This record gives sequence, C-alpha cells and structure tokens, in this order.
Amino acid sequence: MSVGRDFPIVCVGGSAGGLDAYIRLLRQLPPDMGVAVVIVNHLRHVDTLLAELLPRYTKMPVELISEGLVIKPDHVFIIPPQRDLHILDGGFRLKPISKPRGWPDVITVFLRSLAENWNGKLIVVIVSGFDGDGAEALREIKNVGGITIAQKPETATAPDMPESAIASGYIDFVLSPEEIANRIISISRCVAD
Repeated sequence: MSVGRDFPIVCVGGSAGGLDAYIRLLRQLPPDMGVAVVIVNHLRHVDTLLAELLPRYTKMPVELISEGLVIKPDHVFIIPPQRDLHILDGGFRLKPISKPRGWPDVITVFLRSLAENWNGKLIVVIVSGFDGDGAEALREIKNVGGITIAQKPETATAPDMPESAIASGYIDFVLSPEEIANRIISISRCVAD
C-alpha cells in the first residue's frame, strides 16, 4: 500500500521542559487521527531518550528518525541529536547540524523544509524551551496555509520558546498542552471531511 503525501503533519518543537509538554499532548491524542507527529527537540548535547520514554504515553508507534525513513500517519517521529531534519519526497533527510555553536535552530530548519516540500496540512506547535528556535519560520508556515500554536507560557517550564513564537505575530492559538491536543483533533477531523 502506498502512503499518500497529503496527510497532516504536526510538528512539535521544544527543548527544556519539552518532555512534560510532549507527554501531556500525546496522552490526549487518539492513535488513529490520520496525522504524523514529528517531535523536534533542540537539545544539542543530550542523546534523546524520547524514543524510549514516549511510547508509555501513546498507542501510536514512536520512531527515532533515520535517513530516508518514510513519513506515515498515526506515527510519532523523533529527531535524533546533532542533526538538522528535512523532508523530501515523502521521507526524512538528515544532515549534520548547520549551527554547531550557540543555540541550535533545528526547529526553524525543519519548518522551512516542511513549508517548501509538504502538500498536506501543517500544524506547528511550539512548546517549552529556551531561546526562540522555530519563531523565524512561522511566517513561512502561515504563508502555505499552516496553523500555528504556542504553549501558554504560564504552563511551560521554560517559556522562552513559546514567548518568542507569540512575539513573532504569526501564532494562531495560545493554549495549554491539553487544549493543543483538542485543537489538533478538531483540525484533523476538518481535514478528513
């Protein structure tokens, strides 16, 4: 069975404090919404344990992204450390991290790739984290009809990333992780109809 390339992708970008938001979000998402969830965590020096931890909180398969992995709906995909993530021809492409010093910009890099290379609906969620990764690419997501959501800063352990996203002027909704899940569910239903 070939997988189409027009289902929605939900990109969840975060870093410090992101684990709490990922768990709260995934707990609420049904496993059969027809969307792919891509978690782009911008911790540079810490090998990700998300692929081991997150399967406890979702019935969707959770996979650490490898080069060429085909993106499929009803799966959770996690960026590996020290890599920039791109999407091309329905699969993931990994490249060496392009910003080796300072705060990484892996969320921004992936969002720009999505805006250029994905035909389906895009839903971008910026959750807890330091710095402002992702904010610079929100305009491009909006330009291709995407929906942008920031975690309510008061519900985030590290509010810098959601606050930077909100300050960009390109955020549609500011919600708690549970409210974000409900919004994703309603958007996925609208896309399916």
